[in-house]
Amino acid sequence: MKLSRPVSWFLLAFGVWSWVIWVTFVKNLVADGSGLAFDDGHPTAYFWVHLTLAVVSFVLGTVVGVIGLRGLRALRRTS
Repeated sequence: MKLSRPVSWFLLAFGVWSWVIWVTFVKNLVADGSGLAFDDGHPTAYFWVHLTLAVVSFVLGTVVGVIGLRGLRALRRTS
């Protein structure tokens, strides 16, 4: 399958965006002082659910970004 240049850039940008957003979220989650993420120093279910969401988003963002990068590289080879 051949991806167009705009689609490849979009996929790459989505992958980068996913990492930026979720890294920021995980930093805020770990530093949470409201009591949602930690109860007496122990992680809560809220913490584990959101950490799982972040890890899945890291994996999906990486896969989507790599597809976009490979699409751009393929276009560069054919041009």
